[in-house]
Amino acid sequence: MTTLRRCYLILIHICFLYNVHYGQRPSIPNEVDYKRAESFDWDSLYNQVYHMAISPIWFEDNLGVAYHTLGREGHTYYKISFKDYKKRPAFDTNKLIAALKKTTGQTIAAKDLKLANMEWKNSLLFTFEYDSKWYEINLKNYKLKTINRSESDYNKYISVSPNGTHEVWIQNYNLMLRNKATHEEIALSQDGNASYIYGSNYGWDQLMKGENTPPRPNLDIKWSPDGSRFLTQIMDARHAKKMYMLDYSIDSLYRPELLSYYRGSPGDTAIVYYIYHIYDVKTGKATKINLPPEPHFMDDLAGYGLKWTADSRYLYATYNHRGYQQKDVIQIDAENGSVKTLFSDHSDTNIDYLTRFMYIDGANQALITSEKSGWKQLYLIDFETATAQAITQGEFVVKDIKAIDTKNKIVYFTAAGKESGFNPYFDLIYRVNFDGKDMQLLTPEKLNHEAIFSPDKTHFIDMMSAVDFPTFSILRRVKDGKQVCVLEKADVRNLQEKGWNYPEVFTAIGQDNATLIYGAMWKPTHFDPEKRYPIIDYSYTGPHMNVFPSNFRKGLYGLYNSAQALAELGFIVVQIDGMGSAGRSKAFHNVSYKNMGNNLLDHTLAIKQLPDKYPWIDGDRVGIFGHSAGGYDAAHALLAFNDTYKVAISESADHDWRMEKAWWPEMYVGWPVDDYYHDHSNVTMADKLKGKLLLIHGGIDENVNPSATFKFSEALIKAGKDFDMFIVPSMRHPVPKAYYPYIRNKRWKFFVQHLLGE
Repeated sequence: MTTLRRCYLILIHICFLYNVHYGQRPSIPNEVDYKRAESFDWDSLYNQVYHMAISPIWFEDNLGVAYHTLGREGHTYYKISFKDYKKRPAFDTNKLIAALKKTTGQTIAAKDLKLANMEWKNSLLFTFEYDSKWYEINLKNYKLKTINRSESDYNKYISVSPNGTHEVWIQNYNLMLRNKATHEEIALSQDGNASYIYGSNYGWDQLMKGENTPPRPNLDIKWSPDGSRFLTQIMDARHAKKMYMLDYSIDSLYRPELLSYYRGSPGDTAIVYYIYHIYDVKTGKATKINLPPEPHFMDDLAGYGLKWTADSRYLYATYNHRGYQQKDVIQIDAENGSVKTLFSDHSDTNIDYLTRFMYIDGANQALITSEKSGWKQLYLIDFETATAQAITQGEFVVKDIKAIDTKNKIVYFTAAGKESGFNPYFDLIYRVNFDGKDMQLLTPEKLNHEAIFSPDKTHFIDMMSAVDFPTFSILRRVKDGKQVCVLEKADVRNLQEKGWNYPEVFTAIGQDNATLIYGAMWKPTHFDPEKRYPIIDYSYTGPHMNVFPSNFRKGLYGLYNSAQALAELGFIVVQIDGMGSAGRSKAFHNVSYKNMGNNLLDHTLAIKQLPDKYPWIDGDRVGIFGHSAGGYDAAHALLAFNDTYKVAISESADHDWRMEKAWWPEMYVGWPVDDYYHDHSNVTMADKLKGKLLLIHGGIDENVNPSATFKFSEALIKAGKDFDMFIVPSMRHPVPKAYYPYIRNKRWKFFVQHLLGE
């Protein structure tokens, strides 16, 4: 036997022993595999799973509820009377179809009957939209009446007072007021111009086309309940700097179209500001609110939280200070514009982006969440005494305020992590009195609960589920949480017949060697435990959210709507919430503050721990995909964590936070801007790239400007690094549906080539 032949046989033997001990790598997917993967993509899943969610239509008389669901038999409609809690067909489908045919001339199959925007007055009378026309039907006799209801009645350029006496609009960048009875018009301002617009906000995704094009005014008026006053703002863009893009995709143009928009970056002062005023309709007098000009990206006043009191005397709002280390609840006196601080929350890091605030009508009180105790809890603010009292206490997280019963002084809310033995990401429904007494759990099942309350706070729909428990929708009574009617259970039989299994939940130990972190994994339907599968991390470590799939819907689709589809090609796909993400304690959340460059640390620790429990995971072949903040993760993985990650696809990424929209980095990386921004930029770390990288970005992405990807690619070229880049000229921040299959296939083939093929 020749020496060469002997060496060849030894090599074959070594390969055989390796495959026996460690398992073979999955084969390269063929056309059949790709077709199977497509059948698990988000748009395909939508047509294979039924009864996923319930959207209740509560009767106006508060005596029942109706809903629509899509099942194997097509579209069906049900109603439940609160007298006996029996589920019945909402109407006689054949009779309603006959009534529609008589009016429209259309022949409709029962399974295809899709009624939109239903509004039920009582159990026998409801309105609906069908084929862009509105109807009312009386179920006593099935008489159908056409209703004239047109969106053309609404004019977004004119705001009419609640009492119908006056209307306001913007004319030549100034505010105009008209008395509808006398038709008298007066100018409420006269010094407006294209950069100083009265009564306008600036739209988040508002683009200006061409050179020197001014922003389009967007009328933004908030009337007092009695119509005597309104709140608005001056949009001051006199010193604001623009961001720019070029649109190369327009077929009829042979030069790219210039697009611009106002978007402050971290630390910027040359930005759009809002200057708030209250106008008196009777006198036309403007009263400036006693606040400094507000950066438009921090406009709590113009958006979340602002409301007039019922007597039209005051307004209240939450108010952020730049840097997001202080949030106030303020009261504005509509007569003189003075501002009173009723509650102030402070943090050495940041105030939770997910703070919940709700004014209690007629009570001169409000509810707000705060993490000042170390856990996100619920506080009751008394406007008269300007004091706040905790009405929940403990080591758990209040998630959302669902409903307030002002008569009985009860608040209904979701919270997670309170019950022993429950997944800390499961939302449960609780009630508690305004004085903090008699706190009760209304949903004891060890599942995640999504609730929709009736307007009169007597009932709620509970959609309970988990990643391995299909959505089970029921009607509950509010006073005690009792189940009074079963509505629907998600039907996943189509998927199970194809070999699909639920994603698997796993845990790992975090970077402090103590904290349990959670994740989920998706395996291919043709999974073989004798093989060793590359692992792909679906990542998004933005601290304002978490990616653990707490309910069935999130588990079915996965982050980016395609986890199972990617797994079908021969991968294990995981989603992990490391320390620093939302939904746990303040200390857990604070780990990411001025530390976002290390957000993947717990991901790498989990990935290293997983093969010990699951020997069919190949910990040496690790990929990562992310979009937006997840795109930063993906590229950063090959710069800072390339001992773990080998292949990355970075899509629509904010590679340098200094080029991002201001609010997000200022909240989580800090303000003023310091060296951390520079030191953890993917651009400045480009020379550290190791591994296979694909960059994808939309050419007209106004959310995360593509200039960051261009700057990063330039730095990679200067550093002599090999990488791939794919620009979609007409894509904004989300992937457009028309191009999704092309972009998806490019992602899939990149992972297949570099994790399975090399």
